[in-house]
Amino acid sequence: GSTHVLIDIPVGPTAKVRSLDQARALENLLCQVAGEMGIEVKTLISDGTQPVGFGMGPALEARDVVAVLRNSKEAPADLRDRALSLAGLVLELSPDVPEGQGKALAQEILNNGTAWQKFRNICMAQGGIREIPIASHTHQILSSEQGSVEMIDNRKIARIAKLAGAPQDAVAGLDLHVKLGSNIEIGDPLYTLHTASAGELDYVKGYIEEGNHIIQIGKK
Repeated sequence: GSTHVLIDIPVGPTAKVRSLDQARALENLLCQVAGEMGIEVKTLISDGTQPVGFGMGPALEARDVVAVLRNSKEAPADLRDRALSLAGLVLELSPDVPEGQGKALAQEILNNGTAWQKFRNICMAQGGIREIPIASHTHQILSSEQGSVEMIDNRKIARIAKLAGAPQDAVAGLDLHVKLGSNIEIGDPLYTLHTASAGELDYVKGYIEEGNHIIQIGKK
């Protein structure tokens, strides 16, 4: 029954869409299909060179989302900005919102608490708000190098999160502590593994110890 759809197309060397040319081709196909179905489509070709937010996995991602909605100081700045950009484009699908003004309106809705209250209402309509669960087993992966973060492998992050038990185990996944360009010293935490059992944690650690590193560090 949808009449208007916004589609985010992240582009990056380890994203599902690898190049701008591929993104443009996909964008054209989506618009063609939508036109045949009588649906108005707007697309956003966004930065997919690294994950948005800190957490990868149901509970960790939920934590980040709630932090943004509550205007918490701990909220990931990149997730907040991406959410505002997407929400702004959705609002601009309405004839009442002029082009280019949607993001400012979205920011007002977030800042004044309306977005958080609406989220609470949605949760209550689906059975109530529950505490976000926390993993019983965690392990930090520390840097063995000094330098700056040059690349973050999205595909290996997804693989590690799945090996940890996500999304079947809501608490499973990993928590990033760095972004592209972050300056790193030897011993700094790069990310933290989260699992529901000790066995899964050992399994993921073994995968990483085989050389499956998700963060590439270059000299400063």
